[in-house]
Amino acid sequence: MGIRKYLTNILSVIIIFSGFISAQEKTLTLDESIQIGLENSNMLHSSKMKVNYANARLSEINTGRLPSLKFTGAYTRLSPITPFILATPFGTFNISPSILDNYNLKLTLQQPLFTGFRLSSSSNIAEYNYKAAEEGFNKDKQDLIYNIKNAYWNLFKAKKVKEVTDQNVEQVKAHLTNIKNFYEQGLSTKNDLLKVQVQLSESELRQIDAKNAVKLARISLFNVIGLPLNTGSEIPDSVDIKTGRVNDLDSYIEKALDNRPELKAMQYNIKAGEAGVTLAESNWYPQIYLAGNYYYSKPNQRIFPAENKFNDTWDVGVSVQVDLWNWGSTVDKTDQAEAQLEEVKDSYKIVKDNIVLEVNSNFLNLEQSKDKIAVAEESVSQAKENYRVTDETFKKGLALNSDLLDSEVALLQANTNYIQALVDYELAKARLEKSIGGNLK
Repeated sequence: MGIRKYLTNILSVIIIFSGFISAQEKTLTLDESIQIGLENSNMLHSSKMKVNYANARLSEINTGRLPSLKFTGAYTRLSPITPFILATPFGTFNISPSILDNYNLKLTLQQPLFTGFRLSSSSNIAEYNYKAAEEGFNKDKQDLIYNIKNAYWNLFKAKKVKEVTDQNVEQVKAHLTNIKNFYEQGLSTKNDLLKVQVQLSESELRQIDAKNAVKLARISLFNVIGLPLNTGSEIPDSVDIKTGRVNDLDSYIEKALDNRPELKAMQYNIKAGEAGVTLAESNWYPQIYLAGNYYYSKPNQRIFPAENKFNDTWDVGVSVQVDLWNWGSTVDKTDQAEAQLEEVKDSYKIVKDNIVLEVNSNFLNLEQSKDKIAVAEESVSQAKENYRVTDETFKKGLALNSDLLDSEVALLQANTNYIQALVDYELAKARLEKSIGGNLK
């Protein structure tokens, strides 16, 4: 039994470790990367805590509109004094006995009846601030999604550039082999051989840079999505990039003005500012409260003569407080609130104009990127054919060494431009989606 249990434990450890390794080496899609990033982001968690704070603040403010019940308890030891005794022909009477131990218990119930709209305005401000905080969270979420997309596509570009760089190195190596054979047969010069060797060195240098670029891009992605930087996960080597139909510019502007969380947040800020003006004006009105008290005291001050025992009494009343003169403080507060409101309104207009400009710019960049893909794809096709023809004619001794070198460089540049065009399109699409606050469709 001991050996069986030992083997079972070893097998369990192996299974768990294998699962850990599998998780670490998982191939991440863009959607999976976004999901992981949203779950792991400390910045997004911090933004969510701001929402929770604003919600708790709203609940706190609303409690001021409800009845409040307070309990007060006190004990007092008095110094001895001579009691007040009344002497009459019929005898002596202790009118005010000296009770040294005093106990006072009190329950107070208070309900605001009218506060000049102070409580309702405070509640409205807290509610709008809460909604603005929610929109701030949505903005941070959209920013994070864009940053993840940006890091993801940059890693994809780095990997594809490394692929074409590796292909270029192999092509130049094959070229070097051929030129060496020609040189040994006396069909090429030493200078031709040196040119190819220099070309190979340059290609290998680009290959080293490409390898490092992949490592840096991978680290950048893992940092954004909150995974350990030494995680062995990868992204797919090939991604189906489709250039879908783009809607008209006006529809995107309309969508941005409806969806952008910054605008929604500022709209709530404007409403909060309007409630702030009402709050500042609340001192012009009387403050009316209903209050009731229940006393259970020993001795109870309302009982005469005083008795050394507990007695209960109660009272109910309405209090009115009016601020008759405060040296213009209410006017100053109102002016401040109105100025802040106008400032928020101006900021809203500025943000709105900037969003319209941003959508226009990103829309044009997406159209440009889409056009570049077709041109770059045609360029790759032409460069491949040019390299194929030049390589065949060079092997037959009908093309110059420099022609083949030029065709190799041209093919590398065409492939690189094509990859750049694809990634530029995806990034332009991501920027436009961010600027309209949603998907393009």
